[in-house]
Amino acid sequence: MQTPPVDSPSSPPQPRAALRVTWVLAVCSALLLTLVAVEWRPLTGLDDDIAGTTHRWAVDEPGITHAMRILTDWVWDTWTMRLLCAVVVLWLWFRRGDRWTAVWLGMTCLLGSLLQQALKAAVNRSRPVWPDPVDSAHYAAFPSGHAMTATFVCGLLVWVLHHYGAAHSLRLTALAVAVVSVAGVGVTRVWLGVHWPTDVFGGWLLGALVVAVAALIHRRRHP
Repeated sequence: MQTPPVDSPSSPPQPRAALRVTWVLAVCSALLLTLVAVEWRPLTGLDDDIAGTTHRWAVDEPGITHAMRILTDWVWDTWTMRLLCAVVVLWLWFRRGDRWTAVWLGMTCLLGSLLQQALKAAVNRSRPVWPDPVDSAHYAAFPSGHAMTATFVCGLLVWVLHHYGAAHSLRLTALAVAVVSVAGVGVTRVWLGVHWPTDVFGGWLLGALVVAVAALIHRRRHP
């Protein structure tokens, strides 16, 4: 009896759930970007209310405000996040020998930063202005660079740990640190009065979209 030929296994198809999540993030990001660009009044009114309340708290609580400045300027600064990404790129290149993933990670972080700057220039949204500011920032407001950078850097690093099958406890710890960092940096930007809440929310959405698209590309090109 002749055994029927067996076809060689093809690369696994993209999971439908991952594609759906990517599309949802893309649609939500585009919708929020549009509403911010056209200055939709209900959204700007909500921004005014939340930002005004948190700014009053920031003025009344100088100790907390000082802690927020340390966190946003040093711990969760965009350059701190990029440096962390660079360290992992070097680790992947020299210690793991996975040069494809190292280049993928570095290019994703670079393109994510360029996308952030391009959107800032395109939307050109003004930052909040206060008579008694507790901090200052430059460039346009939307999206929040701190929130977006923290989201895609932390998300990518958690994904890399999952990709390499790191210990469950390590992955849970990394996920917890990532969630605290992403949420925390968003709170600091609104508390310090340098961003509107929707700037932060837009940064979170766009950062998550960068991670989702990058993960799909990695799975397709390097299964």
